Amino acid sequence: MAASSIEWTEVTWNPTTGCDRTSPGCDNCYALTLAKRLKAMGQAKYQNDGDPRTSGPGFALTLHDDVLEAPYGWSGHRTVFVNSMSDLFHEDVPDSFIRRVFEVMAHTPQHTYQVLTKRSKRLARLAPLLDWPRNVWMGVSVENQRYAFRVDHLRQVPAAVRFLSIEPLLGPVDLDLTGMDWVIVGGESGHHARRVEPTWVEAVREQCTQADVPFFFKQWGGRTPKANGRVLDGRTWDQMPTEVVAASSR
Repeated sequence: MAASSIEWTEVTWNPTTGCDRTSPGCDNCYALTLAKRLKAMGQAKYQNDGDPRTSGPGFALTLHDDVLEAPYGWSGHRTVFVNSMSDLFHEDVPDSFIRRVFEVMAHTPQHTYQVLTKRSKRLARLAPLLDWPRNVWMGVSVENQRYAFRVDHLRQVPAAVRFLSIEPLLGPVDLDLTGMDWVIVGGESGHHARRVEPTWVEAVREQCTQADVPFFFKQWGGRTPKANGRVLDGRTWDQMPTEVVAASSR
């Protein structure tokens, strides 16, 4: 477990690390850049090099059995981003390993787990074979209109909370939010960050308002994640799924 600076979570848990580019949202992947740095520092989890055409130094898909049971030792309640440095539904992660991750999440109901994937087709295929406890939130990334099909796949998943990460937002998107419980929007950050247009962000917020779906604006992005702040129309937007409100009142 590691503390996270991501505004919508508290800590990260990486039972797998490494990934491969699968769509334009991966072009300037922060995790790939960080893995290269961690490899140079000698961190054991990032010594496997991936294909330079799709991955890079320290970023080959790697399973970490020794990390799987870590949540059993965590105290209190944590909101946990699962695989901030990977994608649990990557094609090289065995079905059996995914089931083991879900078993750990089910057996630690005091924590809330946020799982996010770009591999929505595999997610939809495996969903009927997995148990879906109420403390597991499932999300997909949608960076532009071309990848809105991932929302259709997510709709097939019986998660208590289904959410969209529209980050990095690379173009205008028109979404069907039926069955969605939360939408996160953010601009790209890093040395080669692509600009996000305010009208794109405003349009997603309006879609959320019309569909009565909580809207969370993470950042405008830029050279660093916080370079241009996260204020939209004079305020911050930190809406969360109603499931959070219900849990906090118990």
